[in-house]
Amino acid sequence: MNYLKDKVVLITGAGKGAGRALALAFAERGALIAANDISPMNVELVVAEIETCGGKAKAYIEDVAKKVGVQSLVNSVEEDFGGIDILVNHAAVEPHTSLLDMDEWDWHRTLDVNLTGAFLMTQSAGRIMRDKGNGVILNIITEPSRGVVKDAAAYLSSMAGLAVLSRQADLELSPLGIRVYAI
Repeated sequence: MNYLKDKVVLITGAGKGAGRALALAFAERGALIAANDISPMNVELVVAEIETCGGKAKAYIEDVAKKVGVQSLVNSVEEDFGGIDILVNHAAVEPHTSLLDMDEWDWHRTLDVNLTGAFLMTQSAGRIMRDKGNGVILNIITEPSRGVVKDAAAYLSSMAGLAVLSRQADLELSPLGIRVYAI
């Protein structure tokens, strides 16, 4: 079964870690990869690796926590690939600071990238998916990479919010043919 062949998959946070692994796995199955990250160096390496293996991919450098960046990203992917079939919201930051020592900037940046970014991406890509009548949105929800819950208030709060956002988005978007999953 090659149901991913020529499907356009937009992955945020595709430069390293699980995002990189997802980009490579989707490409291996024939998907066209729109790889997003805030850092050009890592995401361009992922794209080069996909292309070396015979796949098709393009790098998009944008901050998903900013509405203008998200709109530019989604518009560029639509222009380059003709649409978006699957959105993978993987971009995330995970500060390693205790609640009492965390500054407000770290708190806001974590919520902005992990939760607001997923909201903005879901909204913008969801409009494209609505117009074509189908699509899939995957929101990646992970435990802290340290394996310990200590010093993870902002991160865990953002992941809890993303879980609720995913359920609500699925409720609202599934009648439009768009499935939303929290993984």
